[in-house]
Amino acid sequence: MIFSFSFIIPVYNRPDEIRELLESLQYQSHSESFEVVVIEDGSTNTSVEVIEAFKEHLNIAYYSKPNTGPGDSRNYGMQRAKGNYFIILDSDCVLPEQYLSEVNNSLSNTYVDFWGGPDAAHESFSILQKAINYAMTAVLTTGGIRGNAKAVNKFQPRSFNMGISKKAFEACEGFGKIHPGEDPDLTIRLWKKGFESRFIPEAFVYHKRRIDWSKFYKQVNKFGTVRPILNKWHPETAKVTYWFPTLFCIGFILSLVFLYLGISMPLYLFIFYFGLIFVDSLLKNKSITIAILSVIAVTIQFVGYGWGFLKATLKMLFSNQKVETLFPEVFFK
Repeated sequence: MIFSFSFIIPVYNRPDEIRELLESLQYQSHSESFEVVVIEDGSTNTSVEVIEAFKEHLNIAYYSKPNTGPGDSRNYGMQRAKGNYFIILDSDCVLPEQYLSEVNNSLSNTYVDFWGGPDAAHESFSILQKAINYAMTAVLTTGGIRGNAKAVNKFQPRSFNMGISKKAFEACEGFGKIHPGEDPDLTIRLWKKGFESRFIPEAFVYHKRRIDWSKFYKQVNKFGTVRPILNKWHPETAKVTYWFPTLFCIGFILSLVFLYLGISMPLYLFIFYFGLIFVDSLLKNKSITIAILSVIAVTIQFVGYGWGFLKATLKMLFSNQKVETLFPEVFFK
């Protein structure tokens, strides 16, 4: 099968980010031509000048529309794209030169209608970016599955780095209005229609995540909030593992209570776990500072996700209101 790739990139008030991504697209080693579709999602700080600067070097289609969220913006782009296979990226990603070649080779060898790739930290990233990247990708944390090469079958792609065929997109009508959570929702609906997914470990991106501690907490808190909603929509996919961050936080609080009562063993277990995080990050990043920040990042990840998950679960349990009414902050109209 000959693939005609269209990169689908929504952008919201981030012209500098889209510039870096387009620069990396210029140097793809894949010899075949491809299309870049940029969707300006109601930005006040637009990317018009950046797009114009790259039109001589890339085949770019640029669309501007009112703000309706990243999921709807991706749908908007895919509806207008000319390719037969769409690659969806976040604007804060940068691609290594071999990215598209790896995607093409993988699909040519074993075709699937949708797939996901991992994210990595570039050596130029700040120490905070590297620490957050560790928390979001390490096997010892809740994000580990996204970087697990063994997760080949039934992998849930994430929309910062995923591919979907035109056929699959048209069959499911694309992303829903929820955000975050629009990507696992899409994945589950595609599975129900008989499409298969796969993890392509070689198709990694450098995911910059330009956020501070406060923004990181809000992000993972929203991740935790949407999971009970997805469990309600797709109960067959609910897993006890989604409770782990919540139980982890409750367990830590109880360990402090036990310590007050003179029982120290539970707290030692948590100290041991955070010690593993420190050592694992130190070995991977070769930096004591990043290792320390990784412990902080993992703590924020567990607290943010765990509290969001618990709060959303309790709200849904004791209310008969629609989830769109209960959680307006995670839905676009």
